[in-house]
Amino acid sequence: MSDYQPRPADIQFILSSVLGAPATLQGLPAYTEVDAELMQQVLEESAKFVGEVVAPLHRIGDEVGAQHTLDNGMGKVTMPPGFRDAYQSFWQSGWPALACATEDGGQGLPAVLEATLYEMLSAANHGWTMAPGLLHGAYECIKHHASDALKSQYLEKVATGEWLATMCLTEAHAGSDLGLVRTRASVQADGSYDISGTKIFISGGEHDLCDNIVHLVLARLPDAPPGPKGLSLFLVPKFYADGTRSAAHCDRLEEKMGLHGSPTCVMRFEAARGWIVGEAGRGLNAMFVMMNAARLHVALQGIGLLDAAWQKADAYSRERRQMRAPGRGKSAAEADFIAEHPAMRRILDTQRAWVDCGRVLAYTTAVELDVIKHHADADRRAQGQRWCALVTPVIKAAFTQQAFYGGSECLQVFGGHGYVREWGIEQIVRDSRVTMIYEGTNEIQAIDLLVRKVLADGGASLSALLDELTAQLPAGLEASTTVQQRFTQLRGLTEALVLAAKDHATLAYWVADDYLRLVAMALLGWAGARIEASAPADAQRWTQPQSALKRWVLPEFAMRLAIIEAALV
Repeated sequence: MSDYQPRPADIQFILSSVLGAPATLQGLPAYTEVDAELMQQVLEESAKFVGEVVAPLHRIGDEVGAQHTLDNGMGKVTMPPGFRDAYQSFWQSGWPALACATEDGGQGLPAVLEATLYEMLSAANHGWTMAPGLLHGAYECIKHHASDALKSQYLEKVATGEWLATMCLTEAHAGSDLGLVRTRASVQADGSYDISGTKIFISGGEHDLCDNIVHLVLARLPDAPPGPKGLSLFLVPKFYADGTRSAAHCDRLEEKMGLHGSPTCVMRFEAARGWIVGEAGRGLNAMFVMMNAARLHVALQGIGLLDAAWQKADAYSRERRQMRAPGRGKSAAEADFIAEHPAMRRILDTQRAWVDCGRVLAYTTAVELDVIKHHADADRRAQGQRWCALVTPVIKAAFTQQAFYGGSECLQVFGGHGYVREWGIEQIVRDSRVTMIYEGTNEIQAIDLLVRKVLADGGASLSALLDELTAQLPAGLEASTTVQQRFTQLRGLTEALVLAAKDHATLAYWVADDYLRLVAMALLGWAGARIEASAPADAQRWTQPQSALKRWVLPEFAMRLAIIEAALV
């Protein structure tokens, strides 16, 4: 089966025709020269690199995997064949630095172009992409919170991707509850700190892709209070400036369901010398810069993986003949391609609709990140903040779930052939499952949305967002009227939840998952209306998936609405 190949024309259609992203970006002082032509050039070149260099390594990364040896007790990880060469070419070609500031060695391009790059990379080779996946978040963390001394030594190396980075949060007893972190930091006479403790699930904690690894580690100072407010953030490199190796040991790799090409490490810090990043006791504030960036990129992973699964299933459906399709007559002399069978068309068009609408929502989020950073008007920046705060948890949860379940549907198109390794679809299903778990489980995303974002202000921010989205709906379109009706129902239900939650402390936690799905359906409908208004009426590439969206996806809105209403009784 052929490797995934990016389709930059589809991405460009969403960016330019649906969202008008070039005009929005050119209105920002930092991007006055970023027009549609430049964006297209970047998309085409990134697609070429991903398709020719990264995608061919997908299968070997899974079959060979990352290999761990003790190496005098420090731990050494050798990556699958071809991974190091591909990564060296990646950073030397400037791809990690796409959206970093020019003064830091970056190219100063919009975040949405970085978003499209990482969507393609995740679709092509999720395991390989895990290594550079945290670079931008680490860059932002160091840029905004590290001392000048740390910046001078590490910022440009991370910005360009010459050195890779990790995010060391999780411990065996402390998963999502970071307040339980026990790793300790003790100050030394020279102002550095000794870090001691063990972290688990550390993606890229050790490897041979590059010459150094920058670990960002959450730890607790001796006099720190218990809980999350007592945590500080520290930078511990694999190698110091004098070439000596730090006491950051990779004790072993996790044996995982998927992502075999990505080393998931147990990292033991044994009085490893490091330096504080930001203020003592405010480590989570600095770390959340990484986590928020990561959640958008995980949503993009979901979209990319689903696109990769759809590509394989769609290609297979057009070459595999099986029976006569219903409505094609009774003759069995010649079987039809399974792409012509309604059951298969339903699967394929539904997943295509999720990808297309997912791009609308994820790319809008990326554009809004640039608006937040660069727009001159405070109200417009606040509007961007509102979108990102409310929509990021929705797209992280909804599109990672669809990557797994939709990927499984795509496997179904292959029948028994999908369950064997030969066709490559089963790897996508295995690899995609973790996206529902890391960077905040999908259940945590739902709680974040409903409890911390919606109920916290009585639904005011959500109501304002719905007003803004309503104003952007295409006029005279039947789908727009339906979207507005869903918005009205969502407002009413939210008002009821705000009142009911005052008397029932746990109610919101019971219905949070249903509420997130309800919001996701409302946003999908909005995205679909935007696509429908922009696509040529005779363009089946766009109209068929949108028809599937209306018939097979959006009816879930009514179901989730009924579930929550029943809980309110």
